[in-house]
Amino acid sequence: MKSHPVTIKDIARELGISPSTVSRALKDHPDISPQTKIQVRELVEKMKYKPNAVALSLRSRKTNIIGVIVPEMVHHFFSSVISGIEEEAIKAGFNVMIFQSNESYERELLNVQALLSSRVDGVLVSISKTTQKFSHLKELMDNEIPVVLFDRATDELETDKVIVDDFAGAFEAVEYLIKSGCRRIAHFAAPQHLKIGYLRQRGYISALEKNGIEVDDELIIKCDTHDLAMENTARIMALPNPPDAIFAVNDMTATGVLKILKRLKLRVPEDISVVGFTDGLVSTVTDPPMTTVSQHGFEMGVIAAKILLKRIEEGTENFVPQTEVIKTDLVIRESTRKF
Repeated sequence: MKSHPVTIKDIARELGISPSTVSRALKDHPDISPQTKIQVRELVEKMKYKPNAVALSLRSRKTNIIGVIVPEMVHHFFSSVISGIEEEAIKAGFNVMIFQSNESYERELLNVQALLSSRVDGVLVSISKTTQKFSHLKELMDNEIPVVLFDRATDELETDKVIVDDFAGAFEAVEYLIKSGCRRIAHFAAPQHLKIGYLRQRGYISALEKNGIEVDDELIIKCDTHDLAMENTARIMALPNPPDAIFAVNDMTATGVLKILKRLKLRVPEDISVVGFTDGLVSTVTDPPMTTVSQHGFEMGVIAAKILLKRIEEGTENFVPQTEVIKTDLVIRESTRKF
């Protein structure tokens, strides 16, 4: 039969002293003699005593757990962010509890309720594409649980945010396409209620306008997944005047574009250029390797975790929210023409 975990009472019984004396000896209390402290510590080591984490958390009102909600774990970007979060959290002595909303507002609600029930010390959230109400995140904040939004954020919550410069990243990508000779540039866009979708589309439009290219609404398509890209690429390439470049809102959408272009026997980049946005692992293994905008996911995770841990330590009194903006980089590979 498996023995029960060693408790302070077991240590006290072995030494013939009270449990409170053992507890104070472990805390190096000045009222406890050096000899007793030595005896307690030697027996603790011999019996492999471990403090009860649940009991400690109830006494301190801290669990040393932070929660993370991401839209999907399959994306390399979000796995990179999680790696950065864990790196910082573990260094600070925190554990990480991870949930995915699966791009569902209803699932996100359930995730938040589970985190509330688990008494986590803080939460990092990248909102789902279907989330347009935020009372569930406000509930966390009302319970004095710090919330940091990352990547997908909203201005409706007065809280810390860590985002990339989506506008500048999109602008640089589209301007590169223009400088390489492209003039009919399509944009496969994310929903516009998402700030990242709105800013990336604004960057695309601004680059066209700056370079004297008329914006053609026919070339802006709501399309932000691999499957939707496969459906829309064939349709847009069948237009009387098809695009000579496609700027996709993320890398997975761009992979769907490349797959259909290959099926249509169109050469990339000779016939058409393709640019993604993420710089995940997938962008290096496509045929050809994909030009994309790097979001620096690991760095985002590290920064978001540092902000959250600082909020947990300092509390919410005199709270002034901050927004950290990470600069993007255009990574040139073989899916775009050179100039």
